[in-house]
Formats: sequence, structure tokens, C-alpha cells
Amino acid sequence: MSTSDKGDGERPASRGGPTGTRTPRAGGRPRDPAIESAIIEAARNRLATDGYSQMTIGDIATDAGVTRPTLYRRWSNKYDLVIDALKYGLRMQRESYPAMDWDRLEPVEALKEAVRRLDPRYNNKAAMALHGNFMGEAEREPGLLEQLREHGVRPRCAELLTTLQALQERGAVRPDADLDIVVTMCFGSFFADYLRTGESPGADFAERIVETVWPVIAADANSAPPDDTGVDG
Repeated sequence: MSTSDKGDGERPASRGGPTGTRTPRAGGRPRDPAIESAIIEAARNRLATDGYSQMTIGDIATDAGVTRPTLYRRWSNKYDLVIDALKYGLRMQRESYPAMDWDRLEPVEALKEAVRRLDPRYNNKAAMALHGNFMGEAEREPGLLEQLREHGVRPRCAELLTTLQALQERGAVRPDADLDIVVTMCFGSFFADYLRTGESPGADFAERIVETVWPVIAADANSAPPDDTGVDG
């Protein structure tokens, strides 16, 4: 690590804007979106491989094929760049979700799709490393984990909670079911599986979660998820 890189992780007292927001610079030539995309992708890759503390502005600039001044004209420090890279990845993940007519789905199928979208690795294989890295930085850079909660965890969990509440209103889920605990259990299952195996979950992982949870929360105590195997009896 060069001497000039050692301060990459330090945040100035004032960035001129809210966390993760770049301050517009007046004048100068128009920015090239391709350059910004290259820098964002390089930052995402370095975050996954090196972690926040070890990644440097110099390495990111080299990976992106730009100079440090070019990068600094867009982001004044590593923290803001990482927050923008985080938001970019989460936005791309949301855009990869298939369009759904939730009202037309059977209750169990709606729940399965909502649980699938809880997976941090949905269209992002490096997501677990990212979560672990941000948790590891909680003492030094607590803002990282809070940004992950705000832009990643809370929206995912809110979507599942909204789905469960809608199913409750339709009479499919018990009125006394603890929906917050259901959300926590479903979300936590992805992390528990990763910690146990270190691998991506199988394609049927969300289905298995729902098949386990559904009999407990279904309004009809005798109801069960449909058998997807195609085997009768």
C-alpha cells in the first residue's frame, strides 16, 4: 500500500452532502458514464476480494483504467465511493427480479417468491462476503452497515412482510401469526445456510423454507404446500 493510499478509508469531517451522495462540481467537461461505471465495478470487485479496510483508491483506479485525479473528481473519498457501489449493486439486483402479479398468485407461491427475493446472493454471488465485511467494519465504520440495512436489508424484509400482511388480509395466514419473527427466520435461513456450507443454496432453498414455515402460519391448520414433485398420493 502506498503512503498516499493509507488515508483512503478516512472520511473528512464534512463531505458537502449526505452520506453516499457526491457533491456536484461546477464547470469542466461533461462526465463520461462509462468511466463512472468502470470505477463502480472496480470498487465492487475490490470490496468483495480485499474488503473495505484493505481496498485502496489507487487499486480501484488502476483496475478501472483511470487516474486517481479522474476518480477523485467523481468521489472525494473511499467511503462515498463504496456507498455508491453498494447502492448500484442493490439497484441492479432489484431490477433483475421478474415482474409479478402478486394478487394472482396462490398464497404459497406468493410467499415462495417473496422469500426468494430475501436471498442477498440473488444475482450477486459476492453478497455474503459483502455483508460479512460490513459487519466486520461495524466498530470502525458503522455507517457502512447502516447503509446496507437501509438500502438492502430493510427493503427486502419489508417486501416479505408486506406479502405476509396481504396474505393475512386474504385470510390465508393466521391473524395471530408473528409476522416479524417469520421474516427474521426466513431471512436468517440464508445466512445460516451459508455459514454451515459456504456454498450457494440450492434452487429449491426458498421452497424448502416455505414448506417448513407454511403449516405453522397457514390459517387452515390442515393446509399444506402443494406437492411440486408430480407424484400422486
